[in-house]
Order: sequence, then structure tokens, then C-alpha cells
Amino acid sequence: MRRRIVMSMLAGVILSASTFLGAGPASAAPPADAAQLAAIPARSADQAAATPRDAPSETPAATAADAPAATAADTSADAPAGPAADTPAEFGTDWHDPLTAAPPVARPATKSCAVTVAEAQFRDFTPYRGAYTPPSGCGDRWSKVVLRLDGKVKGRQFDRLGYLHIGGVEIFRTSTPEPSPDGIEWSVEKDVTRYSDTFRRGGDVEMLIGNVVDDTYTGVLDVKVTLTFYAQGGAVKSAATPDRVLTLQDGTLTTPRNSERVVAEVYATGSGGGCEEYWYLTVPDPAPYSCKADKGPYREVQIKVDGQLAGIAEPFPTVWTGGWSNPFLWYVIPGPRAFDIKPIEYDLTPYAGLLDDGRPHRIDVSVVGVPAGQTGWSTPVNVLVWQDAKRAHVTGALTEVRAGDLTNSSTYTPGSEERLDTVGGHRLTTAGYVDTSHGRVWTTVRRTLANTSAHHWTDGENTDALKATWTDDETVTVDGRGPVGVRRTHRTYTMDGTTTLAADDRLRTVLTLGDRAAVDETRGGRRTTWSRLDDTYAGDATYTANVPRDQRHAVGTTSERYRLYGSDGCYDRVLVTAQGVLTRDRSDC
Repeated sequence: MRRRIVMSMLAGVILSASTFLGAGPASAAPPADAAQLAAIPARSADQAAATPRDAPSETPAATAADAPAATAADTSADAPAGPAADTPAEFGTDWHDPLTAAPPVARPATKSCAVTVAEAQFRDFTPYRGAYTPPSGCGDRWSKVVLRLDGKVKGRQFDRLGYLHIGGVEIFRTSTPEPSPDGIEWSVEKDVTRYSDTFRRGGDVEMLIGNVVDDTYTGVLDVKVTLTFYAQGGAVKSAATPDRVLTLQDGTLTTPRNSERVVAEVYATGSGGGCEEYWYLTVPDPAPYSCKADKGPYREVQIKVDGQLAGIAEPFPTVWTGGWSNPFLWYVIPGPRAFDIKPIEYDLTPYAGLLDDGRPHRIDVSVVGVPAGQTGWSTPVNVLVWQDAKRAHVTGALTEVRAGDLTNSSTYTPGSEERLDTVGGHRLTTAGYVDTSHGRVWTTVRRTLANTSAHHWTDGENTDALKATWTDDETVTVDGRGPVGVRRTHRTYTMDGTTTLAADDRLRTVLTLGDRAAVDETRGGRRTTWSRLDDTYAGDATYTANVPRDQRHAVGTTSERYRLYGSDGCYDRVLVTAQGVLTRDRSDC
């Protein structure tokens, strides 16, 4: 039973969150695959009926006896009760608008100017195209720039992925919630000040949230995106931002010859290629499981400069709002990063001396572990550059590239409960210097990756469980501008979930996701700034599978606690829902 559900789900992945575009690197050219994807036919109504991920927008309610355990609520049980709510016995035809516990973007109390950059209704794979003009009245050096997406949709629809380009630069990647029949509204905010160089010039706008609208999937995605620019003034100064924001041209990068710091960012998403949406669940032969990959679930996003390894990173295990066979988990609270997909950052400053020769250099991004010929990952690249204003040409050299052996081992243990244990990891050190107007500056970047996972399932995948941890540790040392500066970042991602299909076709998913980061900066051995992030989601939802929508009787509790504290202060918010109703919303510090 479970295998049939999973395979049906995967058959629909190319029309779900994963398939917004097939966008290649962010550049001035439109995504090469957009027209091809537009031709993908929608699934039949019969296929849709068998797919749990598009479970009802119009589910009626079930018995309280089927209510899931309080796993989700337990995560935030230490939080005081929030606003009272009438909680139904099960999901109805509408629920609370989607929201997250993440903090809003802080705004300075200065003059602001708003620009609408996109306003569209997405029904297919036709991108919205427009033109961007910089704002007037707020200067051209801003203290902050905030992007806001406001969206609404009603009816029935999958989760979808989308992007926004201005002047060829990808400034935003997102996914959408799944709607209720009565309709939902949601919003996303993002600090995009780092792209100020792009915003100072007019340019083409391209936005796409690939969608399919037909007699079955009726949800039209109605979105508006604005940029609000906050001027400098008084004690509020303009933000320190990169001097240039560059994109690749035919896979190559040409930097200004006076570049002294270079950072690449990659909006890597595993999606659009069937099982690559669920890459963390893939198994090698001979393990009997519906998602296969040659070496199992280990994935690593690598960036190379002229064929030489320049950066490694763990991808974040994003779960879209139809994920884990159970959209009832995500109707109100999405998983971490689902609405604001953060790019992976690579400090390429050790390569600055090499890149400053004025010639184009090949930049390649690849994902370790993806089977040969398998699509499913989108990896557009932006490159942020800081220049030496007092020199026309900065010289330097790459002095060290030392990569450890890549570990990627999966051990399959057969039995009444099949099991796959995976251990993966990698180390990379790069170092180099640039001779600037303020002296020689050395930069050393050390990155260490590790992944462990235990995946177990029963015959037919009626029980399917994963417990996994990913760590990504990075240390950047800068020596040459006074006291030695060191920035240490320790990232940890966790996933612990089980989906079970019982004999009565009641499908239950219990899942906890974690996104954590610890950042410490020192100068001359003394700590200057620090922060700690802990974003934890927990959910427990149950519904009847393989029946018409009005017989699914879904129940579910979800929660999110987002904590961020450090030298800049603290933020702590808890959200809890039951059957789509917000039962707790508490902020504290």
C-alpha cells in the first residue's frame, strides 16, 4: 500500500513544488527549460485521487478518536498559552492563513520608497516579464532594502516553486502553500540589501511560479512583489554592501580587476526530478525501495573555479508544503526555509588573485550523489564582489587547495524491517592572498561537512522512517587588516520522521525538523559578535488515504519555535496549531 502511495506521489513531483522551472544559472537570459516544462501534461484525475500530497482542500472533519498524539505541541509545551481558539474535531474546508514564527525584517525609521516589481497571476509556466526602475526620492545608497511577496490562492493546487530575477540576478526563491477551497493569503519578507548594486540600475524583471490550472487543479497563484527602500539619514547610515553583484555568462565569471573579496551564492534546490525532491530517502541497489540513487542519500553541493574545487556545502533538506505524503502537516506552518529559500554561500576570496586577471573563468556547480543523467537540481549562481577603491588592479595568488577524501558509505541491512545506514562527509581548505592598497591580506577558508542517517522501512513501505543529521562547519580567517579576524559558523540540520499506513488506510506522519546555526566572530582573539539560531518544527497529522476527499477525516497538530539570540539581542516566538486552527502564538525573550 505504502509503495503505491509513494510512487503515485513521485509521479506527480514534476507538477508539484519541485517543478517550477528547471532554471539554470541566474543570468540575463531566461531559463532554458521553461518552454519545455510548460509542455508537461497534467496528471489525470485518477492519478490525482491516489496522491496523498494533494490531499483535500475540502476535507470535512473526523472523529476525535483519530486525533494524533501531542508530539508537535510538546515541542513548545514550555510556552505560555496564547490566544484562545475554537478547535474543531478535524480539518474543515478552511484553515488559518499560512504563517511562520520567523521574525519580520527590522526596518529603520527613515524615509522609504516602495516599488512594485511584479504583479501576476500564475496559471502555467509562462514567466512574468516587466521592467524595474530604481526609486526616486530615497537616494541611491540605502540603509535597507526589503522585499515583500503577498500572495493569495483558493481551490485545489499543489505546492509550487518560484524565483524572481532583476537584471538577471536571482534575488528571491520561494515555494507556495497549498490552498483551502475558501482561499488563503500569505506573505514573505526578505532582507535584500546585499543586492543594492543591482537595484541602482534599471533592468528586466522575470518571475515564475510554474503552475498548472485545469478542471482538477483550480488554484491560480495571485502574487505581488514590492521592494521598499529605506534612505539613510541622521544616525542611520547606508548599509555596507558588495560593490558589484555579478552573474555567470555562459558559465563563466569575469570580475573587476580590483576585486579583493569574492563570495558566491547558490540557490540550490533538489526538486523537479522525481526522487531528488526526497534525496535524503534514496537508497542504492540492492535495497528494495522506490527511490533509487547509485550511492544512496548523501548529497554535497560543490563549486569549482576553472575545474578546481573551490567550495563544498551541505544542502538544506527542505520539505515543501506537500512533503512526506501529508499536506495536513503544512497547511498553516510550513517547514523551515520553505517560503524563503536561502542560498548556500561560498567564500571564494582565496581565488581573488586568480580571478583578477581580467579574463573569464569557468564556474561550475555540481551536486555529489545525483545519479548520472538524473535531473532535479537547480543551482543558479550570483557572485558578490567587494573592490579596492584605491587600486585599478589588485594582484595576488591562490596558495593552497587541500581537499580530504570524500566519505560516502551506505550499508544496507535486510530483514523484516529493511535498514540503510549512511555516513558521509568531506573537508576542504583553500587559502590565498591579495595585495591591496592597505597591504597584503591573507584569507583561509576551512569547511567540514558530515552527514549520518538511518532509514528503515517495512515491506510495501507501509512504515517508512528516517532519522538524519547534517553538519556544515566553516571557519574564515582574514589576516592583514590589523588584528586577525575569524568567523566561525556551525550549521546543523536535523530530520526525524515516520510515516505509517495502517490496515484501515489511516496514514499518519510524525515529523520534526531542525535548522540551527551558531556564529562567532573574533578580532585579535576577542569575540566581537555572536548569534545562535534554533528553528524547530514538529508535526503529527493523520488522514484516510485512497478515498474521496470528503472521507479523509484529517486531524493534525503542528508547532514551530524560532529562537534567535546573541550580541544583537534576542527573539523567541512559538506557534501551535490543531486541525488548521492557530491555538497558540506567543513571543518572549
